[in-house]
Amino acid sequence: MARLFGTDGIRGVANVEPMTAEMALAIGRATAHVCKRHRDRHRIVIGKDTRISGYMLETALTAGICSMGVDVLLVGPMPTPGIAFITHSMKADAGMVISASHNPYQDNGIKIFSRNGFKIPDEVEDEIESLVTTEAIKTIRPTAAEIGKAFRIDDALGRYIVFCKNTFPDNLTLSNLKIVLDCANGATYKLAPVIFWELGAEVITLNDHPNGMNINDRCGALDPSSLSRKVRECRANIGLAFDGDGDRLIAVDETGQDLTGDHLVAACARHMKDNGQLRNNLVVTTPMSNFGFLQAMKKLDIETAEADVGDRYVLKMMLDKGAVLGGETSGHIIFLQHHTTGDGIITALQLLAIMQTTGKPLSELAALIRLLPQTLINIEVAAKPALDAIPEIRRAMEAGQKDLGERGRLLVRYSGTQSICRVMVEAPEEPLMRRTADRVADAVRRAIGKPTA
Repeated sequence: MARLFGTDGIRGVANVEPMTAEMALAIGRATAHVCKRHRDRHRIVIGKDTRISGYMLETALTAGICSMGVDVLLVGPMPTPGIAFITHSMKADAGMVISASHNPYQDNGIKIFSRNGFKIPDEVEDEIESLVTTEAIKTIRPTAAEIGKAFRIDDALGRYIVFCKNTFPDNLTLSNLKIVLDCANGATYKLAPVIFWELGAEVITLNDHPNGMNINDRCGALDPSSLSRKVRECRANIGLAFDGDGDRLIAVDETGQDLTGDHLVAACARHMKDNGQLRNNLVVTTPMSNFGFLQAMKKLDIETAEADVGDRYVLKMMLDKGAVLGGETSGHIIFLQHHTTGDGIITALQLLAIMQTTGKPLSELAALIRLLPQTLINIEVAAKPALDAIPEIRRAMEAGQKDLGERGRLLVRYSGTQSICRVMVEAPEEPLMRRTADRVADAVRRAIGKPTA
């Protein structure tokens, strides 16, 4: 049986195993059982993004948790990092987020935070999974007054708004900036416009009318094209695009140019180093970071450490090595001096603070790195066998890397949250990049690609 938890919780098509109401109930029961080690009366926070299936899964999770004698604190639609904050702030035993992040609306997932606001470690996930699969707690059923209750926390959004604003310097405002926000019809749609408006900015908002089915749909961090057009049309200073659960950020500069997470991390790293805030002179990245980013860090005499792909692995390496800044090119960026997890709104506020402090436009801040041409091809796969064990794929990868030599990079890996194999190639010339990527992608399709209907 495949492992229930992936690199970012449990994820799949809603109402199909493993993302069924029955599974959510079982996960709620198992999580509640694990959390009951801490004190007499126990509480678990539940939040969600704006997917239509969130109602079904929220109800099932709540029922499972209450059936184990644990209370539920419901906060409704809220960014994933907001759930982490509320869990720690309210001293709850755990926080559970119903979201599939950047995936399309038909998918959903469950992420779990520990009481300190960090995602639960692998060994706790394994324990929860074991309880679910073995039904070891099937006979544990509190009765009468021992059954849990559910409460709606009406001021959760307000608490999180204050928390985010407190990461922005007291001596600064956004009063001279025009900002376009793309909320991806997701979890940031209510609070992001409020935060930037309260700090003084002129705010123009896109994709802030979720209907349960339009989350991440040709908008947000996955597709900032409409944001780029709006920035140019309105002559805004910056565009900010969040993903469905608000834990990542992609920015657009004042010229309408899309910027990656590499640009944002580089700008923040240089500013933090200049101001003595970059602990251990270190930034944690992943293999997906562009070679141009690594060259820029070397030029700035900033050390880099490479973690496995996935924000949980970036965070682990940050904690292990004493770093306070880490991130991925996708826009997951962690500022450990402010939060325990990646937070798109907090990332945006740190970037805006640098713009206000230096007086420089975003295009100038981002110019310190020159990205190598990069392409990423996603191939739907029927299974995920070890790539180096498939001769056809291994030969294509070896030939591709030989052609690139030391001038570029080839990375082939599975998505941790979807049935996808990703082929990423960087090269100094675009024809070489595309030729190499197409060769490897074709080999993957032939060997393990999902059959077309």
